[in-house]
Amino acid sequence: MSSGIRRRVIGWAAASVALAFALWVGVFLWRPSYALPLPPIQGHEAFRAAPSSLILDRQGRLIYEIISPQEGMHRPVPLSEIPLALQQAVIATEDASFYQNPGLDLRGILRAAWINLRYRKVVSGGSTITQQLARSLFLSPEERARQSFWRKAQEAVLAYYLTRSLGKETILERYLNTIYFGNMAYGAEAAARAYFGKPASQLDLAECALLAGLPQAPGAYNPLVNWEAAKARQETVLGLMVKAGYITPQEAELAYQEPLHFASTPFPIEAPHFAMLVREQTAQILGQEALERGGLRIHTTLDLDLQRQAEAHLRRHLAALNKPSSRSEGHNARNAAALVLDPRDGAVLAMVGSPDYFDASIDGAVNAVFALRQPGSALKPFTYAAAFEAGYSPGSVLADVRTVFFTKEGAPYVPVNYDRRYHGPVSLREALASSYNVVAVKLLDHIGVERLPEMTRRVGITSLNDADRLGLAMTLGGVEVSLWELTRAYAVLAAGGRWVEPQTIAFIEDDRGQRLYTAPAPPERQVLDARIAYLITNILADKQARIPGFGEGSALELPFPAAVKTGTTSAWRDNWTVGYTRERVVGVWVGNADNTSMRNVSGVTGAAPIWNAIMQSAHAQPPAPFVEPEGLVHVAVCTESGLLPSSACPHIREEIFLAENAPHKVCTMHRFVAFDAASGAPAGPETPPERRLLRRVTLWPDELRPWAEENGLLSPWEEYALTETSEAPTAAGPSPERPLAQAQPPLRLTSPDPYSIFILSEDIPKDAQKLEIAVLASASLRWRYIALLINGQEWHRWEAPPYRLLWPLQEGDYVLTAVGEDVNGQTFQSSPVPIRVSLPYVEKG
Repeated sequence: MSSGIRRRVIGWAAASVALAFALWVGVFLWRPSYALPLPPIQGHEAFRAAPSSLILDRQGRLIYEIISPQEGMHRPVPLSEIPLALQQAVIATEDASFYQNPGLDLRGILRAAWINLRYRKVVSGGSTITQQLARSLFLSPEERARQSFWRKAQEAVLAYYLTRSLGKETILERYLNTIYFGNMAYGAEAAARAYFGKPASQLDLAECALLAGLPQAPGAYNPLVNWEAAKARQETVLGLMVKAGYITPQEAELAYQEPLHFASTPFPIEAPHFAMLVREQTAQILGQEALERGGLRIHTTLDLDLQRQAEAHLRRHLAALNKPSSRSEGHNARNAAALVLDPRDGAVLAMVGSPDYFDASIDGAVNAVFALRQPGSALKPFTYAAAFEAGYSPGSVLADVRTVFFTKEGAPYVPVNYDRRYHGPVSLREALASSYNVVAVKLLDHIGVERLPEMTRRVGITSLNDADRLGLAMTLGGVEVSLWELTRAYAVLAAGGRWVEPQTIAFIEDDRGQRLYTAPAPPERQVLDARIAYLITNILADKQARIPGFGEGSALELPFPAAVKTGTTSAWRDNWTVGYTRERVVGVWVGNADNTSMRNVSGVTGAAPIWNAIMQSAHAQPPAPFVEPEGLVHVAVCTESGLLPSSACPHIREEIFLAENAPHKVCTMHRFVAFDAASGAPAGPETPPERRLLRRVTLWPDELRPWAEENGLLSPWEEYALTETSEAPTAAGPSPERPLAQAQPPLRLTSPDPYSIFILSEDIPKDAQKLEIAVLASASLRWRYIALLINGQEWHRWEAPPYRLLWPLQEGDYVLTAVGEDVNGQTFQSSPVPIRVSLPYVEKG
């Protein structure tokens, strides 16, 4: 059938439906009972009772009984006690023509009929407030759940009947007292108390708009679980109120910007954040109608004993952190969250969304497991996993030295380590285990920023979607993630690179034992090479590699092997610890819901003790050890170059490599130089063999020379060692067979940073305001001279190192350049470094 014929057929059908509907409406208005049989209207004031549904833990123990409305969760109030703003918000959102229509919106019904006819099934309802009330009061749960034209027609008749018999004010009052707002709250009064801890009469415009947006999809817009969606829905409701003329655009904007503070009415419940999540997920699985009918037995994955232990550990440590002492008033750490997963099947064994669900002062009802917060260094393992895919290995060495990177806008970015020190040549094993920032940024710069969000998406983190905007700071946690997704990502590592889908519901049955739902089997999908997952695990479980950053005996150590990583954000706003064995993954966040700073709390002092305690509670027996997969090889390497050791290498360790990435080149950083034992001078051909002794010399690569000089590691024998061979020392970097690091230029200005701006001070003598200018010259060349050019003019010339000076600051724009000539007459020039020197700003007026 052609598209034109199809459109004409649909048009004729729609016209026929419209004509039949018009005839039916005429008959109904003349004699309603002829058009449709009606239920008795008497007793419509009563509300149906529903059997309770039970949320149970993995052993069948009660977590929460979902109480039916008339047993306490439903609190009818007169319309006079419901704010006008809430009435208007609901009308604007649910039924804009409420006061004008006869209980049904004929235009809306016809539009819905057209859509349903087009899709050949009921996909659009067009229900008014009165129709929704009629459905709730008169139709059985089975009839309400049925999607049919007959049910919609019956609903429309009942709505018209209600309008004629009750009047608009009564209908609105009944509707606002029966509608479901989510979070076990039926009616406006119950919703006001459940979400905001106060009666409906005390709600303001912002709170009314938030509540009015919930009934259409209480689970999707639940602000305690999905804050972003709830906030967007609130904005929609405020816009509809403006459109209806109830409020002005300015009032809408003020209401949208108002901070909201949530609370909950206390009720008997275990694991409340978990129970709320399971309740909403049950509604998504079976439908809201099935949940309201009651009689469900919802069997979950939760281990109630472990849940109680996790809650106790979390509260106990927060109390210790906030206990005042003679030296401190406490650490101002008021909130925390914890999540425990089984990486083998994704089962959620414990979930603590806050230390106290019912404490409004900390927004305790908000589930912090799903809150987006900056993870700090807890994101670093996935940068390293991406690097291992790109050819790096745990034994690869990078230079942990002061390094200038440039943002997309061209501004200089200089990362610093947590201890404010640089550590020289470090292996990626030590850099990750000790959480060095400079190496993490440098590594991401080498492999490409886009590799990190690609990696995190594969393991289940969905919030790193704008790599160009986020830039290199991504690897240090300059993004936002949830504890839920971060813990799941670590579970992928624990599962050997296999995808892990967290599960909260094992199965659901009715009160007669009939199975209504069974959770699907865990997916068998490999998202990360099992060997790379093991390399990350092996590093995070390496206590020795962790010592330089965290010392010995920290809260990261357990009486059994476990992989673990911490994270701390700037200004002490968030700290994290996530770690795992093959059987359990535990993620912990500590901070404040209002994003205020804690005082002197890092991941190892804030979150780690909670993680340590929960991990021990989660393992009744020592867990099975991590198993090394096939395809890995163990090779001895020089710790300072990452290459095969020569006889001159002073420090050697065994490292693990992907078989295809094992090193094949021999280290040239360390060499032996012969000298005359009698004179101390370099040995020559005339030196007798009995006086020839060997001295070990390290030839530092150019990038490491300033660090080596600052630490007194440069050797006076270095130049002689270079004359013995034309081979330059191997630069610290990735696997030698995959040279991913860029070679350093022969001349480079290391101070100041490009595009720096310096402000002259009025409080310091002008002749005392000087800038250090430093040039790094390659040690593999023999320099005749090196000169500093300022705006193209030679300002200073060096004939020997160190190539440093203090330059007096003067107002103006400058371009600094280093030029040099080696003994062979070859000239070199550094990249230009633009800077600006400005006078202090003086405010006029």
